[in-house]
Amino acid sequence: MLIIFSLIFYAWGEPVYIFLMLITAVVNYTAGLFIGKYQGKKGDTAATVFAVVYDLLMLGIFKYSGFIVENVNAIFSSSIPVPDIRLPIGISFYTFQTISYIIDCHWEKVKPQKSFKNFLLFLTLFPQLVAGPIVRYSTIEKEIESRSVNMRDVAYGLNRVALGLAKKAIMADQLSIIADNCLGNIGSSTMFGAWFGVIAYGLQIYFDFSGYSDIAIGLGRIFGFHFDENFNHPFICKDITEFWQRWHISLSTFFRDYVLYIPIFGKRRKYGGLFLVWLCTGIWHGASWNFILWGIYYGIFVFAEMKIGKKNMKKIPLVLRHIYSKFVIFVGFGIFYFEDLGKLGTFFKTAFGFGKNGFLEMQDKILLINNMYLVILAIICCFPIINSIRKISDKHFTSKAVITSASGVASALLLLVTSIMLVDATTHPFLYFRFKKKEDNK
Repeated sequence: MLIIFSLIFYAWGEPVYIFLMLITAVVNYTAGLFIGKYQGKKGDTAATVFAVVYDLLMLGIFKYSGFIVENVNAIFSSSIPVPDIRLPIGISFYTFQTISYIIDCHWEKVKPQKSFKNFLLFLTLFPQLVAGPIVRYSTIEKEIESRSVNMRDVAYGLNRVALGLAKKAIMADQLSIIADNCLGNIGSSTMFGAWFGVIAYGLQIYFDFSGYSDIAIGLGRIFGFHFDENFNHPFICKDITEFWQRWHISLSTFFRDYVLYIPIFGKRRKYGGLFLVWLCTGIWHGASWNFILWGIYYGIFVFAEMKIGKKNMKKIPLVLRHIYSKFVIFVGFGIFYFEDLGKLGTFFKTAFGFGKNGFLEMQDKILLINNMYLVILAIICCFPIINSIRKISDKHFTSKAVITSASGVASALLLLVTSIMLVDATTHPFLYFRFKKKEDNK
């Protein structure tokens, strides 16, 4: 039943590319069987290489072929027709799931799944299919065949879904208005507008993507699946390394486990692997130079923190570490926003006081006053408030029924407000649906 409705769910948005996903399932399922049959032999290696190359080739063709041809034409003044290929929904996520499965089978961390039905469920499970988090086979291996669901799981799942929807509709969609207002026409923005816009954009991405992750985790729990957390209050980080231990955890751990230690020129190279990880992180997010610059940008700061060392980093006053980390993070969101490198350059000029519109104008004051409570609320909600409330309630309320009832009422109110706000919000898709080719963003 879950397979059928997962396929219907995917086909609702991608009726044609569902066949690509099914072919990918057949290829990786078959490769897994070969790996299990020829474990430790040449057949094992051949099947692993074939599956990984196939997965990366499909991702490359659909996501990066247009970008590659555009740059070849620009460099060599050629006129090769640029492929106009629409990117399949979720291909970046389910491709990484199959790669992790194949490599884990090769490393004997998991046993190859012998049932195609069970493997297809792993690949197509609808809560996390289209925008993550990247769920590894080892995480739900046992639950695919045997799981139980109780009312506590259902209640937790529904509460999590309500929270995720609220993050999206109440926070992210409203913050997007500020971000687009300030950054959409960066040439006319002031220094204050550039910073206000990029802070709003960073908060928008956080509430948007963490909201989707909440929905996926909640829906998974309702059906008996325990997905790993994908965000852990990243803005409370004290340095950039910690930020990436808290932000998009399923992606950062994927690159850590499967890319960081890849031999470069025959040897495992600590710093070479580090920059390869960040180059791949940038490329994964989209076929545009700003994403590549964004990945390298973070790689430089993580590299610098590694050279300084954890002990020396801790010697820096905590206030300075927080200021440093937030400055780097929000500048990074500026790089992330502008696919047009000319506009990115204008953003940097404006943000650092070299723009033509000064520091502050009346329109900035109006924008700040009109959205002050939203931004303050968004910043407050970046802190682990819910965890703190739970700890306090566990101390002062011995009755679980009181806590459960209060949680249910709060979720119901959030769902009511969210439903009202979503009535006319059909033009605000989840941001991670849009990190595709530039043609898709038009």
